[in-house]
Amino acid sequence: MGPRSLHVIFGAGQIGPHLARSLAARGHDVRIVRRTAGRPVDGIEVVAGDAGDMAFAAGVSRGAAAVYHCMNPAYSLPVWAVELPRIMTSLIAAAGGTGARLVVLDNLYMLGRPAGPMNEATPPQPASRKGEVRARVADLLFDAHRRGAVRAVAGRAADFYGPGGTQSYFGDFFWPRVLEGKPAQLVVNPDVPHTYHFTRDVADGLATLGEAPDDACGGWWMLPCAPADTTNGMVRRLGTALGRDIRTQRVPRIVLQAMSLFAPMMRELSEMAYQWEVPFICDDRRFRERFGASATPLDAGARETVAWAREHYGGGAK
Repeated sequence: MGPRSLHVIFGAGQIGPHLARSLAARGHDVRIVRRTAGRPVDGIEVVAGDAGDMAFAAGVSRGAAAVYHCMNPAYSLPVWAVELPRIMTSLIAAAGGTGARLVVLDNLYMLGRPAGPMNEATPPQPASRKGEVRARVADLLFDAHRRGAVRAVAGRAADFYGPGGTQSYFGDFFWPRVLEGKPAQLVVNPDVPHTYHFTRDVADGLATLGEAPDDACGGWWMLPCAPADTTNGMVRRLGTALGRDIRTQRVPRIVLQAMSLFAPMMRELSEMAYQWEVPFICDDRRFRERFGASATPLDAGARETVAWAREHYGGGAK
């Protein structure tokens, strides 16, 4: 554990609250910044404001040892193209201005269609428009680090599962149906190996990067993850934790295409389907060897996920 200091987290969605608890458990003062007002998280201060407003971001970050970027605007290419660079530029200035480390949570979109396990040596090769936006914003971050404008490091993860993962594949789209005894609807190929990152592991990994020596900065790290399973395998694990088999129902491609005509989210997701067409496997060896970290085993993560889902979604399992 490092010396007690202020750590400021921008974002209170799927990872921010877990990160706040992890940092508080390590003995730090923590502040959460979110777009709208909210109640404290386990007694941790929550401040509302626009992270893209440079004056606000600088003010709320003043005196911080580390600033964490865990924000993700609405899942829309036009929104991302504007908001991601705006927020990143603002947080670079805020962290750099107060001398804080900037720790960024990122995904793997900029790596494109994998030809093998992905790690820190995998070159950016975006295979989607959203991946291109992510690549440009990552360049913005590390260009600022190279210029000395900020000390920056990123932690990257694949799709989430786990407590708080409402917007993940195993979230709002999955659990309400399953807990009512209905089949889970699968919109991706469920038989291809795919890494799923556990939400608490992502948060703990970011906290580790926030406390790490300065030589950890200047690039990105694959956050800790358990060995990849197929989506069907994950469903079976969740069913075991739930105490019954979870039936599944594959949504035909023609139905997905029809849904995309009137459902903007389906249009946005369609270009990312390649991630389930070939093995999508993350290699976290470098993080584990450097920091001595380990990922939550998938069966243990499944048990925590089910306990959270029952509480969050009402738990009416039939």
